Amino acid sequence: MAHPLIELERVTKLYKTVIGVNDITLTLEPGFYGLLGPNGSGKTTLINLIIGQLRPTLGCVRLFGVEPWARDYLLREVGLCPASEIHLPRVSAFTWITYLLKLMGFSGKESRHRAEQALHMVKMEQAMHRPVQEYSLGMRQRTKLAQAVAHDPQLLILDEPFNGLDPVGRHDMLHMLEQWRARGRSLIFASHLLHEVEAIRPSFLLISGGRLLASGPPQEVRRILAESPNVVRIRCADARPLAAVLVEQGQATSIKLSADHQCVEIQTRMAAELYERLPELAHRTGTLVEEIHSTDDSLKDLFTTLMRRHRGEV
Repeated sequence: MAHPLIELERVTKLYKTVIGVNDITLTLEPGFYGLLGPNGSGKTTLINLIIGQLRPTLGCVRLFGVEPWARDYLLREVGLCPASEIHLPRVSAFTWITYLLKLMGFSGKESRHRAEQALHMVKMEQAMHRPVQEYSLGMRQRTKLAQAVAHDPQLLILDEPFNGLDPVGRHDMLHMLEQWRARGRSLIFASHLLHEVEAIRPSFLLISGGRLLASGPPQEVRRILAESPNVVRIRCADARPLAAVLVEQGQATSIKLSADHQCVEIQTRMAAELYERLPELAHRTGTLVEEIHSTDDSLKDLFTTLMRRHRGEV
């Protein structure tokens, strides 16, 4: 029977009096996962626990069915692109990745072949023999990605991988990750930016304050937001009739009109109900809605909402 990709049972990691990860229980089958959380939320600590670089203070971590602590052979099946910078002043990308592959047990010939293939995959073939110290931030990010995939792991872990990448670099990485998915490989994509994670269409793992607040597909996260108190902004030619009927129908706890009356900001207890009623109310008042925007669509507001739900406040 195949083991899950990752299993965590009541995992807590303490740094003296600071909690890095707090009582997380989680089972992940092979697939694509977005690890989403604000900076300092515990994402990197959780990654280091998964790959065995840290040992949990309490609880148990299993990777491919085995505790990863002090089992270096498991790292052959994991590729890690860390958030931290690489500092290799007199070494080329090709030399560095070849050396890492030799440490994993590949022959010299195989290591050189794999290093060249990986650097070609991330479009670094023209610069792979230049010293890393001459690279731009985006080129160093591509180099980190190349070393993460050079040994063809089953699980790829990317920690803030878009840092320093221009739009072309982001497009190239997303294309590579689509190929990774097509090969049936697994991915954990850690970021503090919601739109970065959404681009790879993963299941979400939402972490804040070291706690796992929610998990599931993107539509589940949107459902949580829609069923929670929310602020919705609606733009139209004249928002006054719509604002009046929203108050009359009890759809708003508070309403704010812009000075030109073309925008109304609505505080609502349940956004999903407002969205359901809005077409009818707009038709009744003859209002042509030009734009609807949820001001709580930001990552900060998402986690504020989830923390309030976690504490039983909503």
